[in-house]
Amino acid sequence: MKQLRGKSVKRFLKAAGAPAAELVFVLQDVEDAVNVGAAFRIADACGIREIVLAGISAHPPHPTIAGVGRGTHRRVPWHTTKYAASAVEKYREAGYVACALEVASDAVPYHTVAYPKKVCLIVGNEYRGVSQRTLDACDLAIYLPMYGKVRSLNVHVALAVATYHILHTQNPQ
Repeated sequence: MKQLRGKSVKRFLKAAGAPAAELVFVLQDVEDAVNVGAAFRIADACGIREIVLAGISAHPPHPTIAGVGRGTHRRVPWHTTKYAASAVEKYREAGYVACALEVASDAVPYHTVAYPKKVCLIVGNEYRGVSQRTLDACDLAIYLPMYGKVRSLNVHVALAVATYHILHTQNPQ
C-alpha cells in the first residue's frame, strides 16, 4: 500500500465515480464562519448542487470561510436569502425532499430513511437549531443518534455524516 499524491489522487478518486443523488444544502442562521466554510468544503467534496445561506448565516467574502473551505466558495454555487423556509419550499416545488437535520418530535434516525434521488438537507443555528417555521416547510426531520453525554455534534460534522450517508445509500426514485 502506498499513499497517493497529486495526479494519482485525482485519477483514483475520479475512477470511484460519483453518486447519482442530487443534494442541496440550506444553512439557516449558521453564524460560525468555521461551520459555513466547512459546509462549502463538504459541498465541494460531495458534488452538492448549491448552498443557500439563509438569515444571519455567515457568508463570503469572509476570510475564515475562505480558509476553512480552502476556496471552495468560488466553485460551489451559493446564494443568500432572508428566510430558509422560502428556500425549502422552492426546492420542494422542484421535486426535492426536504430533510431537516434536527432533533424534533417526529424525527427519525438518519440511517433508517430510504432517501430519494433529490434531497434538500437543512441545518440550523448552532444553539437554536432549525426554526419551527422551517421545520413546518420540511418533509421530515432526521437526527444523528448521540450515545454519550453531549447532545449534538458541530453543525459541519453532522452535515458531513448525513451527507455521505445519503450519497451512498440513497435509492433513486
